[in-house]
Amino acid sequence: MAKRSAIEKNLRRQRLVAKYAGKRQALLAKSKDRSLANEERLMARLQLAELPRNSSPTRVRNRCLLSGRPRGYYRKFRMSRIALRKLALSGKVPGVVKSSW
Repeated sequence: MAKRSAIEKNLRRQRLVAKYAGKRQALLAKSKDRSLANEERLMARLQLAELPRNSSPTRVRNRCLLSGRPRGYYRKFRMSRIALRKLALSGKVPGVVKSSW
């Protein structure tokens, strides 16, 4: 099980990303718009830099829903390889069977 603090920190980051998503997207579009004056684009970049760092989507870490484990994460199932294997072997994940050849 991951540290409770690491899981909570990641949840806080996810909430910040959701809160600032619209503003961040608008400022990014404004800063990339070549038809605007350079001063306007620069101001958009400065406003973007003033947003909280944790509101950036790249700072959110994919974590297992069951254990909070950050490594070995399967996006399709939203869980780690260990938790997925445990559930699949007990038959709780539909369509997943142990392979043998």
